Amino acid sequence: MNVDLHCHSTASDGALAPAVLVARAFEKGVRVLALTDHDTVEGLDEARATAQSLGMQLVNGVELSCTWGGATIHVLGYDFDQNAPALVAAIAQLHDGRWLRSEEISRKLSLKGMPGALDGARAIQQELGDSGNAPARPHFADWMVREGFVKDRAEAFRKWLGAGKLGDVKQHWPTLEDTVQTLRAAGAWVSLAHPWHYDFTRSKRRKLIGDYMGAGGHAIEVVNGHQPADQVGSLAILAREFGLLVSAGSDFHGPGGWSEIGEYRAIPEDLPLLWGRFKHDPIIATV
Repeated sequence: MNVDLHCHSTASDGALAPAVLVARAFEKGVRVLALTDHDTVEGLDEARATAQSLGMQLVNGVELSCTWGGATIHVLGYDFDQNAPALVAAIAQLHDGRWLRSEEISRKLSLKGMPGALDGARAIQQELGDSGNAPARPHFADWMVREGFVKDRAEAFRKWLGAGKLGDVKQHWPTLEDTVQTLRAAGAWVSLAHPWHYDFTRSKRRKLIGDYMGAGGHAIEVVNGHQPADQVGSLAILAREFGLLVSAGSDFHGPGGWSEIGEYRAIPEDLPLLWGRFKHDPIIATV
């Protein structure tokens, strides 16, 4: 695909620095890219410089964490003013919360005979690329592998870091409504990230989308990497029912992961595409 609206760099939990990620996307044929790191816009300036040198369009992007119905939900924002006061304040709060979360994960792992987790996870994070953000669970998982506590990342999540496990520290994220309004105040187009990833019943998923739309959301992510075709079909039905725009992306975190940059299932042809609404950089448009 020549458009990818969902990927992560070392500014959050990705394996590639923003510049390297953009170069890889270009090699894979992507020409419109949104860098959507978790709860940070730290990598955007580096990514944009590389995109401009390659003649690509880099869309401002972010994936913000929030809560709805007692669950953590992710919302994607695009094409916004990254210096908007409301967004800057929200990201600063999320930044502090993520550091507290990492410290708590480390404390809990230490009580189970795995001391030094925060420093170890931070070291792995910095080996991938310098970032002022807190290490995420994948960094803790890789540290556990390095120290011999588990055989691989999958075991780390299955035993210690996955949903409902000791290292699954819940964060006091802002509400879905507040998060959508923060993004809209920054001039963003807003999409609900991977609605099928949440362990919801059909009726609860419909209620989520209804509440999200009521909060001011514009789109849902109908395609996320190589998710099953039947899920894409079901989300397409919901997009039509609610009259929403649609977004799509690889959700790339690194080589050998969920999917390659620029790769995701085809979008049903009748659906209205979110990226047709973005402002285009005039420098890129003339290339």
